[in-house]
Order: sequence, then C-alpha cells, then structure tokens
Amino acid sequence: MDISGIIRQRRSIRRFTQEIPDDASVGKILEAARWAPSGRNNQPWRFLVIRDEAEKKGISQFAKQSHIITNAPLIILVCLSLKESYNRDKDLMGLGAAIENMLLEAHNSGLGTCWLGEILSRKKEVSDYLSLDDTLELMAVVAVGYPDESPKGKRKHLRDLMVRR
Repeated sequence: MDISGIIRQRRSIRRFTQEIPDDASVGKILEAARWAPSGRNNQPWRFLVIRDEAEKKGISQFAKQSHIITNAPLIILVCLSLKESYNRDKDLMGLGAAIENMLLEAHNSGLGTCWLGEILSRKKEVSDYLSLDDTLELMAVVAVGYPDESPKGKRKHLRDLMVRR
C-alpha cells in the first residue's frame, strides 16, 4: 500500500485479539521509529517492550483506560532520554515523529495500535513502578496487537484547519 493509503486507513485500536505479534513484527515497528527525524540527529527516544501480563496489569492501574493496556498483547513504552536531550521542544517533536512511524508501520504490518497519552499524568508513578532509570522520562505508551475492531475515523475538513488572517 502507498503511504497516503496507510495514513488514511490507520485508526486507534482499543480492542485486540489475543494473538501475539511475533518478534519480527515488533522489530519492524521499532526499526521504523528509529528512522524518525530528530534535531541534530540526537535520536533521544528509548523503548521498552512489555509483554508480561502481570507487568501490564500493574501499569494499567495508572491509566484511566486500563482495559486497553490489559487487553493488548504487548505495550511499548516510549521514553525521552534526558542524556540525549538538547532541546525539549525539538526532542518532543522527534518523539512524536518516532511514535507516528511506529503507528504507520504497525498498520502496514496488519497490527493495530493505540497511542495512550493520558497515562502521562502519572508518569512518575509508572516510572517508579518499573524502576526506570532517572535519565528516562515516559512520553507515551503504545498498545499493540491484532485488531478486534474496525473503527471509522472522522476528520475535519482541511478548510476548517486553515488559519485565517
């Protein structure tokens, strides 16, 4: 499929089958993230793949939509490496690009994803729960698995998104 089709067809998936994505598919997702642009090419992203059910359940206690985390066969935590960070604004844009690459590659591979951001309101608790190094700041949790739903997406018309002066 061409990139325009992938962009238009990708949706946030909140219900997954219990089929577990293989290591090669997860590797492709992470490899796509690795190729995202970043300021000064500092590549400040770090990833933690979690498949363990008990660990996912523990993390889910920090999210309002905990069922997405517990239902997903795996989650990927995306962190900012404070050691590699040089400009927070630019680094956050790079992390967003890395996450978008992950979502698009997953969709291209037949997998579904949900980018969870609300959990960031409790990122310190998540980091403590996982004993993450102090040089890593949680920026997102991405649920990954085979879709068990086909949501329809709505987008505003482009004219409604244009700034008028």
